Amino acid sequence: MKIGIIVAMSKELNLLLPLMENQVKVDHDSFTFHCGTIGHNRVFAMQCGIGKVNAALGTMTMINIFAPELIINTGVAGGTGGNAGIMDVVIGERIAYHDVWCGPETIWGQAAGCPRYFTSQSSLVKLPLFQNDPTVKCGLIASGDIFVSKPEEVERFRELYPDVMAVDMESAAIAQTCHLHGIPFFCMRVISDTPGSDDNISQYENFWERAPEHTFTLLKEMLETL
Repeated sequence: MKIGIIVAMSKELNLLLPLMENQVKVDHDSFTFHCGTIGHNRVFAMQCGIGKVNAALGTMTMINIFAPELIINTGVAGGTGGNAGIMDVVIGERIAYHDVWCGPETIWGQAAGCPRYFTSQSSLVKLPLFQNDPTVKCGLIASGDIFVSKPEEVERFRELYPDVMAVDMESAAIAQTCHLHGIPFFCMRVISDTPGSDDNISQYENFWERAPEHTFTLLKEMLETL
């Protein structure tokens, strides 16, 4: 299978690349793609950059160049103080925007012409690999163009989506691009900090010292089953 994997930051990419074999680099439209194999799959990995526009542009470039049969978004996310704690992995069973509103008679979070919720490929969400791991949670991830750090921001998102488990800045834009092009999508993020807590910045910084290798190990194990 041809699989695209998209991360936002170099720290995430540095954890992903050691999982790949037979690597070569391809540069296109200001993006660098790392092409190789994981298991029996041809894999195209990229760092898209932070935020929704970068995510959508990177996804569209990947689709145009490599025509992947599945696109995976992974990396880190902020927790919301709910069921998923730091170092837990959240699978985006549903993905939505927390900063999109298209006007009267529309639903907050719903991009024009799209469903309010995008979804990860259900067959992957239900893999025993995830169902049997207590550190893996399945739920809603909300995206927007803001690094969430204040308690009032978290509360606003929880008012919009009471069951939101994690917040990030890219996954909904990647999911929307895949939705518009009919490409299966899967999202899994590891919780790096709890936005709004007194020490969330130090949580985020210390998190990288404990490098979330478990998340990328799970990703490799998933790909080896496909």
